[in-house]
Amino acid sequence: MRTPVVLSLVGIAFLGLPVLAPAYYVTLMLPFMAYGVVLLGLNLLFGYTGLVSFGHALFIGIGAYTGAVLTTHLGVRHMELILPAAALAAAVVAAPVGALCVRYVKIYFGMLTLAFGMVFYTFLLKFYKLTGGDEGMRMLRPYLLGSEWPGFSKTAYLIGPYYYFSLAVLVLATLLMWRIVRSPFGLCLKTIRDNPLKAESLGVSVPRYRWYAFMISAVYAGAGGALLATPTGNVDPTLAYWTHSGNIVFMVLLGGFSSFFGPLLGAFAFIFLQDTVMSVFPYWRLIFGAVLAFIVIFAPGGLMGLFARGRRPVEVSRA
Repeated sequence: MRTPVVLSLVGIAFLGLPVLAPAYYVTLMLPFMAYGVVLLGLNLLFGYTGLVSFGHALFIGIGAYTGAVLTTHLGVRHMELILPAAALAAAVVAAPVGALCVRYVKIYFGMLTLAFGMVFYTFLLKFYKLTGGDEGMRMLRPYLLGSEWPGFSKTAYLIGPYYYFSLAVLVLATLLMWRIVRSPFGLCLKTIRDNPLKAESLGVSVPRYRWYAFMISAVYAGAGGALLATPTGNVDPTLAYWTHSGNIVFMVLLGGFSSFFGPLLGAFAFIFLQDTVMSVFPYWRLIFGAVLAFIVIFAPGGLMGLFARGRRPVEVSRA
């Protein structure tokens, strides 16, 4: 009974945030919702399949650049078309990349995804005429539900229509992923994670199911990349750089990859912690390194694991 109540309260808070909170904090929620979509897909690969990708920013970059090309060069301004196009572009690239990567496991899988990510980053950086090089490419304001929202300034557009559009996308992505991980397909992924040899003996094609998980995670990352590009209005090669991949893996670890909602909590904590620490301490990466070390050593279950540990004595005493 607790989980529905908590989710309802969180939903009410999200709906009322643009009205009650300062505009600055509302704008911080936009990258949270974009990363939330990305991390739902990444955790299907990481938490449920047991494969750690160090190059997943590749697909975020593909989604972001797809949105920029569509709005700037092709005149496609409807976000309802940009999101599926970004997801499709990510899937097209992920199909051959995933087919090769899933043949390997553990560190070899991670390093291979990192290699592909760096290849794409170099392409974005060096092919200036196509990608804009280190200057990047503009992402024009997209239409939402067929409207350009002409009477809204940039800030009003972001904290109003775009906020609620991103929230709707995150909710739909969460519901879809919830169904995926609780389906027979999700059960097969967990079996592959825990004991791939047993999964093979049960007739599960391990490489094929890993490839499916890789494809789904790439589709989510592509859609999240398109959402992430709109608030800044510009995309650049750093979106595909390996440190960006490291950030999203950090978010998963921070929230807890063993919990469905852990990555979402990790994205929220990462963004607001980064904003707070950067405003008072120039060497914010030092703080984040210490936080990561603490999570790995003392709280491998992440923040969700800490919350669950804190609830356990209360539940025992009530029993």
